[in-house]
Amino acid sequence: ACSAFSQKSCDECLKNVSCLWCYTNNTCIDYPVRSILPPSSLCSLSNARWGVCWINFEALIIAIAVVAGLILVSVAVCCCYCCYCRRRSRSRLDEEEEQLARKREERRLQSLQRKHERKLKHDEIRKKYGLLQDSDNPYSRFENE
Repeated sequence: ACSAFSQKSCDECLKNVSCLWCYTNNTCIDYPVRSILPPSSLCSLSNARWGVCWINFEALIIAIAVVAGLILVSVAVCCCYCCYCRRRSRSRLDEEEEQLARKREERRLQSLQRKHERKLKHDEIRKKYGLLQDSDNPYSRFENE
């Protein structure tokens, strides 16, 4: 099938995806599917064309390797960046939580202090008007004088 395109043009040969064009002897051969790369005995990589005529097989392999490497590096960078961001956001959340807990405790202590101050004022007022109950017997009867 591919050998029928030998001695014609590279474009005609490569219209069929299963064909490989070799510039050394202008032959169109079946792509060796069993091996990933065509052996050098069949055609050297710098003279072999597959898919497109304007780039040799060697450059095609290098270009694919570079693109795959860039994709892998970018995925790795994205994963590391995302993990770093999560760690930072968790630490921020922990810091905010600690600040909220501190503020809550401060407000609770201030509230208790104000409550104690109000109790003291109320006790003074009760003492002033004789309404303060005896601490020994809180159920004693209130007597007017």
